Amino acid sequence: MARLNLGVLVSGGGSNLQSILDKSASGALDADVRLVLSNKPNAYGLERARLAGVPTACLEHASCPSREEYDREMVRLLEEHAVDTVAMAGFMRMVTPVFLDAFHSRVLNIHPSLLPSFPGVRGQGDAAAYGVRLSGCTVHFVDEHMDNGPIIIQAAVPAMADDDTKTLGSRILEMEHRVYPQALQWLAEERLTIQGRQVVVQEARPAASPAGTTVTGALVNPGLENGF
Repeated sequence: MARLNLGVLVSGGGSNLQSILDKSASGALDADVRLVLSNKPNAYGLERARLAGVPTACLEHASCPSREEYDREMVRLLEEHAVDTVAMAGFMRMVTPVFLDAFHSRVLNIHPSLLPSFPGVRGQGDAAAYGVRLSGCTVHFVDEHMDNGPIIIQAAVPAMADDDTKTLGSRILEMEHRVYPQALQWLAEERLTIQGRQVVVQEARPAASPAGTTVTGALVNPGLENGF
């Protein structure tokens, strides 16, 4: 097992970044956040990084003539900080093979729905509007398609008849903050193997209701381990 040298990509508030920073600081997650990179200069995730003493960078869309050139510049910045693993945490851009080839099978994303249902930027709102009874979040490896790569872990939470984007989203977010650091820890422990569309987690715990959560009826598969 080796510590991950993480680059975290953010476009907004960065609450998942904060959960990664907190789990790293507590010793539950074997990772050092080496750079927080945003495509938006006012993203609060950058401020979270500064408060934690983590280097930051902002690369705006207009600075590059193409998506590929943008991704090459992101790779350059991340490699300057010796990043070996990338966590997309509310980063509102798709990445190209230029980026994925630089960090082969080392780019993860979290999405606020039970993929493959409700991909895209309105996952929580689309699920609430559809009237689902269960929603949740998914951590997956990233490929060149939107919200499509092999799934590592999912957490399911109840969806209520009167839910909207905010109420359902807050229930999902509580679980996001637990499953994302857990998936990264499995990667640090070299326990993840991709077999086609399946991700095998060595010695995975069976699906379980997570302890210490206020989300009644939440279910996580594979089960969370101590510290998460």
